[in-house]
Amino acid sequence: MTSAPPAPSAEASGPGARSRWAPLRPLVLRLHFYAGVLVAPFLLVAAVTGLLYAGSLQAERLVYGHQLTVPAGKTPLPVSAQVAAARKAHPEGAVAAVRPSPEAGATTRVLLSGVPGVDPEHTLAVFVDPYTGKVRGALEQYGSTGALPLRTWIDGLHRDLHLGDTGRLYSELAASWLWVITAGGLVLWFSRRRALRRVRGTGGRRRTLGLHGTVGVWTAAGFLFLSATGLTWSAYAGAHIDELRTSLGQATPSVSASTTAGEHAGHGTAAGPGGAPGRGAGLDQVLAAARTAGLGDPVEIVPPADAHSAYVVRQIQRSWPEKQDSVAVDPVTGKVTDELRFADYPVLAKLTRWGIDLHTGVLLGPVNQIALAVLAVALILLILWGYRMWWQRGRGSAFGRPVPRGAWAEVPPYLLVPALAAVAVLGWFVPLLGIPLAAFLAADIVLGEIAHRRGRRTYGGAPGMK
Repeated sequence: MTSAPPAPSAEASGPGARSRWAPLRPLVLRLHFYAGVLVAPFLLVAAVTGLLYAGSLQAERLVYGHQLTVPAGKTPLPVSAQVAAARKAHPEGAVAAVRPSPEAGATTRVLLSGVPGVDPEHTLAVFVDPYTGKVRGALEQYGSTGALPLRTWIDGLHRDLHLGDTGRLYSELAASWLWVITAGGLVLWFSRRRALRRVRGTGGRRRTLGLHGTVGVWTAAGFLFLSATGLTWSAYAGAHIDELRTSLGQATPSVSASTTAGEHAGHGTAAGPGGAPGRGAGLDQVLAAARTAGLGDPVEIVPPADAHSAYVVRQIQRSWPEKQDSVAVDPVTGKVTDELRFADYPVLAKLTRWGIDLHTGVLLGPVNQIALAVLAVALILLILWGYRMWWQRGRGSAFGRPVPRGAWAEVPPYLLVPALAAVAVLGWFVPLLGIPLAAFLAADIVLGEIAHRRGRRTYGGAPGMK
């Protein structure tokens, strides 16, 4: 196997640092280089679409202002009357949920499922003036945050490029490698002497490197956070994370909506035709029971799924402080049959909830969204500077000389063996990290062997050096 010369002493911050980083630095440098060159296009797409999404929450309020807001009145109509007005205007489908007006001047949303022409995974949100019962319009809605068409389209672009399950591979690949590239960059930056990290008074590749490193260091924590939270709801790594949380007893709990079938048989029904409340407790009584149990706005009321299920009323506030309490209400008696408080969630379930809401920009409102936009712009700049450095590595018109091979041979076994074991475990847990990494390594070995057979193998510098 080929070898590369030890890193020069100028790259370390002292004798101790050199002995510590010298074996690993060429390996980290090579991994950072190839990961940056090959994965950067996916990260660039994620950054651009993420920047769009960061602004979509505010844009949604402007674009759909007519549907979302009404002149504030004095006394709102009963929720059941608002639902009746929505069903009169839109009798199609069934009532999937109701989101009563959470504040003065906000409309009530009646969510309909099974509506022809609406994506089966989406609902049709009918917006009702809570004071007059007038329907203000209807829009397709997606997800628990109530994303309307504009934000839904941008979210789909960021998540899967509107290519379905196949497109999700791009975003998971980006999330899988972002933390690796960030961590590698931190190692490289802090293993360099302070003099080599200066930006002022420098030019050419050294200045580009300084800008790339400085911005990377200041935004590294944000990138690590985005990578970790992005993986929590990815296709493959996300499934492994869910399995791990479940095995540790840290899965997200849910309120029990079951009722005793024999107790209520023949005494009432969960819902009438088309999802409208039937005999027994109506929406107003159910909402009153939830209020008595301590659930404040905003809430969502979900009708019983069948004759053996209860109403579920849950808080849906994702901004800080989060309101995620939920209760089940008997559809016949109108009494609370089960309660679940967010304070009782397992620690990892809480962290997952907060992490996702921070990632999507809803936890801290506009401040959160500005921070996400800054991170997106920073990542775009880092990628562009990274490609520029690759260009500047060339000689004359040559484009992008690669980092020399042989980094593995410089790592002592007591470091290499644990590193390979850790990579194998990570590669299984995060498949879109492990599979491309194995492909990089295989391609590198093949290309190195071809160069060796042709007598052009390089050892950190000139061809044929031994």
